[in-house]
Amino acid sequence: MSTTKKINSALISVFHKDGLEPIVRKFNELGILIYSTGGTEKFIRELGIDVIPVEDVTSYPSILGGRVKTLHPKVFGGILNRQDNESDVAQLEEFNIPQLDVIIVDLYPFEKTVASGASEQEIIEKIDIGGISLIRAAAKNYKDVLCVSSVEDYQEFLELMNTNGGETTLEDRRKFATKAFNVSSHYDTAIFNYFNKDHHEGALKISETRAKVLRYGENPHQKGFFFGDFEAMFTKLHGKELSYNNLLDVDAAINLMNEFKNDDPTFAILKHNNACGLATRSTIHKAYVDALAGDPVSAFGGILISNVKIDKPTAEEIHNLFCEVVIAPGYDEDALNVLKGKKNRIVLIQKETPLPEMLVRTCLNGFLLQDKDFKTDKLQDLDYVTTKKPDPRELDDLIFASKLCKHTKSNTIVLAKNKQLCASGTGQTSRVDALNQAIHKAKSFNFDLEGAVMASDAFFPFPDCVEISNNNGIKSVIQPGGSIKDQLSIDFCNENEMSMVMTGTRHFKH
Repeated sequence: MSTTKKINSALISVFHKDGLEPIVRKFNELGILIYSTGGTEKFIRELGIDVIPVEDVTSYPSILGGRVKTLHPKVFGGILNRQDNESDVAQLEEFNIPQLDVIIVDLYPFEKTVASGASEQEIIEKIDIGGISLIRAAAKNYKDVLCVSSVEDYQEFLELMNTNGGETTLEDRRKFATKAFNVSSHYDTAIFNYFNKDHHEGALKISETRAKVLRYGENPHQKGFFFGDFEAMFTKLHGKELSYNNLLDVDAAINLMNEFKNDDPTFAILKHNNACGLATRSTIHKAYVDALAGDPVSAFGGILISNVKIDKPTAEEIHNLFCEVVIAPGYDEDALNVLKGKKNRIVLIQKETPLPEMLVRTCLNGFLLQDKDFKTDKLQDLDYVTTKKPDPRELDDLIFASKLCKHTKSNTIVLAKNKQLCASGTGQTSRVDALNQAIHKAKSFNFDLEGAVMASDAFFPFPDCVEISNNNGIKSVIQPGGSIKDQLSIDFCNENEMSMVMTGTRHFKH
């Protein structure tokens, strides 16, 4: 039996009518019999094209406020019958069931309804029953039936009709079946995750239907893919395609700058997911210049991000640096012209888009899932544990350093002064190593640490870190506390006129 089949009949039942008209007119041109229901039937009839109501086939009206329309043996028999099975064909004739060659279904917009903040009742009513059943049935029987399961596939299907004159191959039908099962599995995942928001059911279901093939993964010999809606977060104005490593750095940059979203102009420079420069100033130009001063060596090839619109003077400074990506909420036109002077430099506008509330990563032969660290240390969280209290400037710097510390790889120590990153020790196996690394780096770039502050992502088990910081002119410290030996560090600070505050919140980042 030939695997090429001529389309003689089609059932259309869709939510979105956009893009449907050309398909319906093509069916009419080719003499294809059209069955339909409800609003879709009315839409087709208003085009002046003949359509057979499904009720005429089933001899049963749409009931329960439209909840039951197509759920009937005469519909599903027409979809699920096997054309190479004599018994199936005989039963179609016996029960007067029409063969259905194409099913076009567009599901109720469940995810959009949830995202709109609709009531639970409205959300429940957008759980499609008949549509999802039609999709699964038609996709299962792809040997005989072609299923168009999304408005996004209308154009491809229309091109297929125009090219092949109303005929489909087994390859065509299997391809559309794959799309259909993608739609149905994603839909069911969204519904499950809505009902399982509190994770009472111990199951992890992730579905993302938008995919991008990257040039490669972390290294050229690794394959890489991005699954997500990049365009919902950014408008790309210029530059080459983002790489796997670019995307990881952009993610780190966005999460860090969210801490400074409502602050004075702030600029950050990141490399390998860690900030090598950060400053808050009265203008974005000053913020960039002082962020770059934090580590002009590491900034080469980095990711740059601003919390305010970038102007021309700032763009001209940036243009002197080789950087991979620039991110901002906007750009002055003359600034954008400057940044476009390097053809490969990626320039992004960040949009207001909610980020995931959960973090997922592979681990062993499974996955780890955790809440995102949304806790930002604030003045009201601080416990003033030493006799000497930080002065207002030191308090500003302590909060500044703590925000950055939260987004730096553990073990980490951050040194800051006047809302500028002096240096950080990142990803060290001991906190003392992290502090020594930060001090060495700060001094190598000629920072005066007298009056600087120190932030730690976790507690000090011994007073060695506060002792080292004191020896280098650092007189104010912020840390979570919680060690059984906290008092040793407190005593050292009191004996050396240092101030220390504790937040009660650890910010490990592995």
